[in-house]
Amino acid sequence: MGGDHGCGVVVAGVKLALAADPNIEGVFLVGQKDQIELALVRCGCRDARIEIVHASEVLAMADKPVLGLRRKKDCSILRAVGLLKDGRAEALVSPGNTGGVVAASTIRLRPLPGVERPAIAAVLPASKNEFVLLDAGANVECRPMHLLQYAIMGSVYSREILGYKRPRVGLLSVGTEETKGNELTQEAFKLLQQAPIDFVGNVEGHDLFTNRVEVVVCDGFVGNIVLKTCECLATEIFSWLKRELSQNPLRRLGAALARGAFRTIKRRVDPDAYGGAPLLGLNGNVMIAHGSAGERAIMNVIRLATNATQNNINQMIVQELAATRKRLAPEPAPAADTSL
Repeated sequence: MGGDHGCGVVVAGVKLALAADPNIEGVFLVGQKDQIELALVRCGCRDARIEIVHASEVLAMADKPVLGLRRKKDCSILRAVGLLKDGRAEALVSPGNTGGVVAASTIRLRPLPGVERPAIAAVLPASKNEFVLLDAGANVECRPMHLLQYAIMGSVYSREILGYKRPRVGLLSVGTEETKGNELTQEAFKLLQQAPIDFVGNVEGHDLFTNRVEVVVCDGFVGNIVLKTCECLATEIFSWLKRELSQNPLRRLGAALARGAFRTIKRRVDPDAYGGAPLLGLNGNVMIAHGSAGERAIMNVIRLATNATQNNINQMIVQELAATRKRLAPEPAPAADTSL
């Protein structure tokens, strides 16, 4: 209910997802029943696997997450998280208020052992690989230990979901030298050096798309800016190309000859192809979609959610975080020698 385009786009995306995957046993559409029923009629969706769960209130994008959740006890986000907590659903997908989804999921589902704050793990394409960027917007203020936890979670996700055997981890900063950056990145650098991951050191913005890393760690303020800037730039570049390549017959001919290459690149950088990003570090599968997501993005984030129910990365995250804590724990001081 809380996305930019209302529930009609979400319902249309659900229709596409159900048509594409017969293995989905059911989908709960959580929100205002009359609007959802109208949207189902308009898009001609009569799939018996759909069940409407009525929620009388909506946490709007302008609502402050925690305050809004306190005031709107019957909002669709809280209802949806409740389905996950009660075991009726195996995954949650929302294009609504991101802060509200993070707050409700963290409070009701609780973080995994060893995780202080969950992180949004956005997958971005580079020319020769893909990399996980986290946190992409769940926590705008972080401590060094949070970045260490994000690095572990990102490594597990990159290895188990994206298939990189030993993902390289970089800390996003303003320079590659260990002494560069602010207090947060400098302290996080020291922790990441000791972690059982392939830490390559600091990376800068121009390193992200040069096949240097498979995991990029930063706080949610920086990560969200990076994510939205990259997505917007990719969209605008194709708009520029389309305008410039239509200026004269010779350019139009060249564009026609290169059409296949353009389409391949466009598919690769299309945000809707990914649909959304998992909120890692919780006792449950939570997927964050863009508020502006269209029906194809909704379809793909549901595909991402169904894949998440088939892996067991949460257990791996818990195990690797425990091993990291043990590795970083200070050795006990030797007993004092009291002999004369």
